[in-house]
Amino acid sequence: MSEDPLKALSDMASDAHARIQAAHEHINPVVEVRRGMRDAGIPADVMTIDCLRTHRRITLILHDEQPGLLLYQFVTMEDEVGDDFRQMALSEFDSAKLFDWMQDYFG
Repeated sequence: MSEDPLKALSDMASDAHARIQAAHEHINPVVEVRRGMRDAGIPADVMTIDCLRTHRRITLILHDEQPGLLLYQFVTMEDEVGDDFRQMALSEFDSAKLFDWMQDYFG
């Protein structure tokens, strides 16, 4: 894992995005890194991956106070953010897992 977890996560998202577009023409996810939490004083980076066709969203959070952990949830774009985040070690996360999530949740 690189020194910068957000950069690593962004690279994984770029790879998974390219693979999902090649494999599934109808899934065209929109990936966005949001600064809203940092701007509000919460020490965390947020990445959202939206499927405009299904209005589903995968939210990924890297929280400074939980280094090495990826917080994630599957919600709709209307819900924005739910209350319950699951978590996994960032070292166990890769672009293949993100591809699977997009394929399964957005497909």
